[in-house]
Amino acid sequence: MDEHRNFYGRLKGKALKPAQKRDLDHLLPDLAVPAVSRADNPDRSPLDMAALTKGQPLWLEIGFGGGEHLVHQAAANPDVTFVGVEPYVNGMAMLLGKIRRAGLTNIRLHLGDARDLMDVLPAQSVAKAFLLYPDPWPKARHHRRRFVTQDHLVPLHGVMQAGASLRIATDIEDYVRQALQEVPKAGFDWTAQGPGDWRAPWDDWLSTRYEQKALREGRTPHYLTFIRRP
Repeated sequence: MDEHRNFYGRLKGKALKPAQKRDLDHLLPDLAVPAVSRADNPDRSPLDMAALTKGQPLWLEIGFGGGEHLVHQAAANPDVTFVGVEPYVNGMAMLLGKIRRAGLTNIRLHLGDARDLMDVLPAQSVAKAFLLYPDPWPKARHHRRRFVTQDHLVPLHGVMQAGASLRIATDIEDYVRQALQEVPKAGFDWTAQGPGDWRAPWDDWLSTRYEQKALREGRTPHYLTFIRRP
């Protein structure tokens, strides 16, 4: 894999507020998944899942943005351990504030590249995964940077359990096209039986700020569910 071909954009935005800086300094170290970075785990040894999840199912959200959906799901599923991955510092700071205010204890975090995490997650350890409004990389020459390429989907397939669901939400029609083309190649089946299955959100869905922006700008959300083949 070309490790310099990032599927995400900028890493930091506007200046953080003092409370956000405190959360990054004091809360994130306690919630961070250990031994993910290559510096801390150069041998890429698998994570200790018993220590990470304490026997609970593991759900993974790749690129959680402002964290609204992740907090919503974690509050609704207290018997699940969630791992949220986000390289954007401002998004991580926003999520940490939400976790603190909600008093949630079932979320672990990785500030960085999802590929590094997938390197060290044990095979078939993830029971559900979410890819919600990922960076669309709209220019044709950048489509290879999208997450829905084999470089990313094959490792994701490896860490997901047989029968586990992968949810993808996007408002970009060409992203839908690429997802429907590439995700099945990586070992997933699309579950849709009719238009309502991709036009209507999931029953437990919480609309994110990115979706609200898409709706304001006249773009149509698509909700795709895939199941990992054995």
